[in-house]
Amino acid sequence: MSPILFWIFTALMLAFGISVVLNRDPVASALSLVASFLCLSALFVGLDAFFIGVIQILVYAGAVMVLFLFIIMLLDLKAEKRRHFNRLTLVGGGAVAAGFVFELLHVLNSFSMGKNPFPPLGVARLDDVRQVGITLFTQFNLPFQTVGVLVLVASVGVIVLSRRELK
Repeated sequence: MSPILFWIFTALMLAFGISVVLNRDPVASALSLVASFLCLSALFVGLDAFFIGVIQILVYAGAVMVLFLFIIMLLDLKAEKRRHFNRLTLVGGGAVAAGFVFELLHVLNSFSMGKNPFPPLGVARLDDVRQVGITLFTQFNLPFQTVGVLVLVASVGVIVLSRRELK
Protein backbone atom coordinates (compact mmCIF):
# COMPACT_ATOMS: atom_id res chain seq x y z
CA MET A 1 0.00 0.00 0.00
CA SER A 2 1.21 3.44 -0.83
CA PRO A 3 2.23 5.43 2.26
CA ILE A 4 0.05 8.30 1.07
CA LEU A 5 -3.04 6.05 0.98
CA PHE A 6 -2.12 4.60 4.36
CA TRP A 7 -1.99 8.05 5.95
CA ILE A 8 -5.19 9.18 4.19
CA PHE A 9 -7.16 6.15 5.44
CA THR A 10 -5.60 6.43 8.89
CA ALA A 11 -6.50 10.12 9.15
CA LEU A 12 -10.04 9.44 7.92
CA MET A 13 -10.45 6.57 10.37
CA LEU A 14 -9.28 8.72 13.28
CA ALA A 15 -11.47 11.65 12.18
CA PHE A 16 -14.56 9.43 12.00
CA GLY A 17 -13.61 7.86 15.34
CA ILE A 18 -13.47 11.30 16.93
CA SER A 19 -16.78 12.11 15.23
CA VAL A 20 -18.33 9.05 16.91
CA VAL A 21 -17.49 10.50 20.30
CA LEU A 22 -18.24 14.16 19.58
CA ASN A 23 -21.54 13.80 17.69
CA ARG A 24 -24.60 14.60 19.77
CA ASP A 25 -26.97 12.72 17.47
CA PRO A 26 -26.80 8.94 18.05
CA VAL A 27 -27.68 8.05 14.44
CA ALA A 28 -24.95 10.34 13.07
CA SER A 29 -22.55 8.80 15.58
CA ALA A 30 -23.46 5.29 14.37
CA LEU A 31 -22.94 6.32 10.74
CA SER A 32 -19.54 7.75 11.66
CA LEU A 33 -18.71 4.40 13.20
CA VAL A 34 -19.64 2.67 9.94
CA ALA A 35 -17.34 5.04 8.02
CA SER A 36 -14.55 4.32 10.51
CA PHE A 37 -15.07 0.57 9.97
CA LEU A 38 -14.86 1.06 6.21
CA CYS A 39 -11.57 2.97 6.53
CA LEU A 40 -10.19 0.20 8.75
CA SER A 41 -11.24 -2.33 6.14
CA ALA A 42 -9.38 -0.33 3.49
CA LEU A 43 -6.25 -0.48 5.68
CA PHE A 44 -6.58 -4.27 5.91
CA VAL A 45 -6.94 -4.52 2.13
CA GLY A 46 -3.84 -2.33 1.78
CA LEU A 47 -1.94 -4.85 3.92
CA ASP A 48 -3.04 -7.66 1.53
CA ALA A 49 -5.34 -9.11 4.21
CA PHE A 50 -8.33 -9.22 1.89
CA PHE A 51 -10.31 -11.74 3.89
CA ILE A 52 -10.05 -9.74 7.11
CA GLY A 53 -11.08 -6.60 5.21
CA VAL A 54 -14.18 -8.28 3.80
CA ILE A 55 -15.09 -9.83 7.13
CA GLN A 56 -14.65 -6.38 8.73
CA ILE A 57 -17.30 -5.00 6.39
CA LEU A 58 -19.68 -7.97 6.64
CA VAL A 59 -19.56 -8.47 10.39
CA TYR A 60 -18.98 -5.03 11.86
CA ALA A 61 -20.34 -2.61 9.27
CA GLY A 62 -23.23 -4.98 8.55
CA ALA A 63 -24.46 -7.06 11.45
CA VAL A 64 -23.14 -5.12 14.43
CA MET A 65 -24.35 -1.78 13.07
CA VAL A 66 -27.84 -3.25 12.51
CA LEU A 67 -27.81 -4.15 16.20
CA PHE A 68 -26.64 -0.64 17.19
CA LEU A 69 -29.29 1.00 15.03
CA PHE A 70 -31.88 -1.37 16.47
CA ILE A 71 -30.99 -0.23 19.99
CA ILE A 72 -30.85 3.45 19.03
CA MET A 73 -34.21 3.40 17.27
CA LEU A 74 -35.93 1.16 19.80
CA LEU A 75 -34.87 3.32 22.73
CA ASP A 76 -35.78 6.46 20.73
CA LEU A 77 -32.58 8.25 21.74
CA LYS A 78 -32.48 11.95 21.04
CA ALA A 79 -29.57 14.29 20.48
CA GLU A 80 -27.87 15.30 23.72
CA LYS A 81 -27.91 18.83 25.05
CA ARG A 82 -24.62 20.68 25.34
CA ARG A 83 -22.96 20.58 28.73
CA HIS A 84 -20.95 23.33 30.31
CA PHE A 85 -17.41 22.23 31.09
CA ASN A 86 -15.34 23.38 34.01
CA ARG A 87 -12.06 25.03 32.98
CA LEU A 88 -10.12 23.06 35.56
CA THR A 89 -11.49 19.82 34.10
CA LEU A 90 -10.49 20.84 30.57
CA VAL A 91 -6.97 21.83 31.65
CA GLY A 92 -6.55 18.59 33.64
CA GLY A 93 -7.83 16.45 30.77
CA GLY A 94 -5.56 18.29 28.31
CA ALA A 95 -2.56 17.75 30.60
CA VAL A 96 -3.30 14.02 30.89
CA ALA A 97 -3.74 13.72 27.10
CA ALA A 98 -0.50 15.64 26.45
CA GLY A 99 1.34 13.43 28.96
CA PHE A 100 0.00 10.33 27.24
CA VAL A 101 1.10 11.56 23.81
CA PHE A 102 4.55 12.48 25.17
CA GLU A 103 4.94 9.04 26.77
CA LEU A 104 3.76 7.31 23.60
CA LEU A 105 6.26 9.22 21.45
CA HIS A 106 9.05 8.44 23.94
CA VAL A 107 8.29 4.72 23.83
CA LEU A 108 8.06 4.70 20.03
CA ASN A 109 11.38 6.54 19.64
CA SER A 110 13.19 4.23 22.06
CA PHE A 111 11.93 1.05 20.34
CA SER A 112 14.86 0.19 18.07
CA MET A 113 13.24 -2.68 16.18
CA GLY A 114 10.44 -0.39 15.04
CA LYS A 115 12.88 1.54 12.85
CA ASN A 116 13.80 -1.51 10.77
CA PRO A 117 11.74 -2.16 7.64
CA PHE A 118 9.31 -5.05 7.80
CA PRO A 119 10.49 -8.07 5.77
CA PRO A 120 8.35 -8.84 2.72
CA LEU A 121 5.65 -11.43 3.19
CA GLY A 122 5.98 -14.76 1.46
CA VAL A 123 3.73 -15.38 -1.51
CA ALA A 124 0.89 -17.73 -0.61
CA ARG A 125 0.44 -20.78 -2.79
CA LEU A 126 -3.34 -20.68 -2.52
CA ASP A 127 -5.46 -17.57 -2.71
CA ASP A 128 -7.33 -17.58 0.60
CA VAL A 129 -10.13 -15.31 -0.61
CA ARG A 130 -10.85 -17.55 -3.59
CA GLN A 131 -10.87 -20.68 -1.41
CA VAL A 132 -13.17 -19.06 1.16
CA GLY A 133 -15.48 -17.80 -1.60
CA ILE A 134 -15.68 -21.20 -3.27
CA THR A 135 -16.41 -22.90 0.06
CA LEU A 136 -18.91 -20.23 1.08
CA PHE A 137 -20.90 -20.28 -2.14
CA THR A 138 -20.83 -24.05 -2.71
CA GLN A 139 -20.99 -25.84 0.64
CA PHE A 140 -22.43 -23.04 2.80
CA ASN A 141 -24.62 -21.14 0.33
CA LEU A 142 -27.89 -21.70 2.21
CA PRO A 143 -26.57 -20.57 5.63
CA PHE A 144 -24.92 -17.54 3.99
CA GLN A 145 -28.18 -16.51 2.31
CA THR A 146 -30.09 -17.17 5.55
CA VAL A 147 -27.84 -14.80 7.48
CA GLY A 148 -28.41 -12.13 4.83
CA VAL A 149 -32.18 -12.54 5.11
CA LEU A 150 -31.97 -12.38 8.93
CA VAL A 151 -30.03 -9.10 8.78
CA LEU A 152 -32.63 -7.71 6.34
CA VAL A 153 -35.53 -8.82 8.57
CA ALA A 154 -33.80 -7.27 11.60
CA SER A 155 -33.42 -3.97 9.72
CA VAL A 156 -37.10 -3.96 8.72
CA GLY A 157 -38.06 -4.94 12.28
CA VAL A 158 -36.14 -1.97 13.67
CA ILE A 159 -38.03 0.38 11.40
CA VAL A 160 -41.43 -1.15 12.19
CA LEU A 161 -40.88 -1.25 15.96
CA SER A 162 -39.50 2.27 16.20
CA ARG A 163 -42.19 3.86 14.01
CA ARG A 164 -44.48 6.23 15.88
CA GLU A 165 -48.16 6.36 15.07
CA LEU A 166 -49.64 9.75 14.26
CA LYS A 167 -52.40 10.94 16.56
